[in-house]
Amino acid sequence: MESRALGRSGLQVPVLCLGTMTFGVQTDEATSFEIMDRALDGGVGFFDTADVYPLGGSLETVGQTEEIIGRWLRDRGSRDRILLATKCRGPMGKGPNDQGLSRYHIVRAVEASLRRLGTETIDLYQTHFFDPRTPIEETARALDDLIRSGKVRYVGCSNYPAWRLGEALATAERLGLARYESVQPRYNLLYREIETELIPLSLAEGLGVLVYNPLAGGLLSGKYRRGQEPEEGTRFTIGSAGRRYQQRYWHDAQLEEVEALHARLDEEGLDPVSVAVAWTLAKPGVTSAIIGASRPEQLDASIAAAELELDEKIVEACDEIWWRLPRRPVLEGYR
Repeated sequence: MESRALGRSGLQVPVLCLGTMTFGVQTDEATSFEIMDRALDGGVGFFDTADVYPLGGSLETVGQTEEIIGRWLRDRGSRDRILLATKCRGPMGKGPNDQGLSRYHIVRAVEASLRRLGTETIDLYQTHFFDPRTPIEETARALDDLIRSGKVRYVGCSNYPAWRLGEALATAERLGLARYESVQPRYNLLYREIETELIPLSLAEGLGVLVYNPLAGGLLSGKYRRGQEPEEGTRFTIGSAGRRYQQRYWHDAQLEEVEALHARLDEEGLDPVSVAVAWTLAKPGVTSAIIGASRPEQLDASIAAAELELDEKIVEACDEIWWRLPRRPVLEGYR
């Protein structure tokens, strides 16, 4: 599988990364093991997780996804074959210091993630979203110390708007600290806000861009239709995540555009999942697309996207969707 540089660092990452937030709620441990096996066999040796996963869980389930990955790594003896990325920031307990990007929470969070994952070093440690209550300098110094201690190799961020990311980069440069080498934003055919400022900033600063939700929570797979109720057990209904995903994508305008695109792709004999992922990989600035699954066979079409070249007319058909959709307010935090 093709690899691309993670920002201006020397680290090469596959163009596809396995997202694991389904592990523990949507998928049991045995199925999660099968998904990771399938990904690695397909050349996806880059796994992304977070300490608050699984998606749709609660304070009683946080950390379970990392634990499942840790057991798989030990069982398969595959740690040296995997680039491992995780995140911190979200609530891991009920206390006031059990979340955020303070030095106190970051140090405790990374130690806990290392234990759950059963590894001595995390390859890419990411702040899950920004923390307006903590000074940027405090977060930057804590992350720099993690790299110097060898517990973390590179640092990145997720869900940062461009102005917050710009502040973080400037602070690291001013203080001579390790900077974010990557940003992980939401990006797909139905949501392209990052093209306005975040992608230009990333290109100018040499940042890796690891996009998540390339299938819009599964909407672009084509299994949903207008008038249909969200399917139980999917991201549109599961736990605390269901409402968020419905707010993002479950609208008649989006569903209508997806149906029209699928009709076009059917005429060309193209798999909509492969097309949606390939479209993201072909966009300027994108380093890797994070793909997920609740069943191992669902990965096949996404993995095939790494070798798919879209012709100009298909790209145009995909591009046009965004400009026909109604504009919605951009919220801080999750972009």
